[in-house]
Amino acid sequence: TALVVRFLTKRFIGDYEANTGALYSRKFTIDGEQISLQVQDTPFVSLEDDTDSICCQEQINRSIYWADGFVFVYSITDYESYRVIRPLHQHIRKIHPNANIPLLLMANKGDLLRARQVSSKEGLQLASELGGTYYEVSARENCEGVHEAFQQLCQEVSRIIGSCNGEKRRGLHLVRPKSPNMQDLKRRLKQALTSKGKSATTL
Repeated sequence: TALVVRFLTKRFIGDYEANTGALYSRKFTIDGEQISLQVQDTPFVSLEDDTDSICCQEQINRSIYWADGFVFVYSITDYESYRVIRPLHQHIRKIHPNANIPLLLMANKGDLLRARQVSSKEGLQLASELGGTYYEVSARENCEGVHEAFQQLCQEVSRIIGSCNGEKRRGLHLVRPKSPNMQDLKRRLKQALTSKGKSATTL
């Protein structure tokens, strides 16, 4: 959620409501052309106990069906979040076995180097294995890096969609969900700010 907020608003708020899978829409300019971008902030995905299988909510599966690009996020301070990426990618490939869908691997919390559990080398190797682009960023301190990463993914998605001449991927019959405006995101930001303000006054 922190990365999505950074990308859409360029702001960082440290505390958020639990993510329920919000969908945000925004006009965005890519190579001089304005596009309508939808960002699905999916709920947390975890590994099942002592296995390499993931526990995936149905909402995530619906998002996978209609997505034109994927952002895989893990924390460099949490090796378990890194372990989730490979089986999640395998799950996506089962749904889209032949589709050419761009992906971005983002290693977050790049400002917490002393707590690092996942090396940059491991991130680069995984991105190469998955066929995606790798960025190590900090949602807290690196707005430009977050924006650059998302913009590169958007450019790749735009290029692939353009090369398909507007044709939809075969075999997909789910309707893309309707996207709300930015009001929900603004509400969540306001609540986070209010909560932080209250905490500050009680200290």
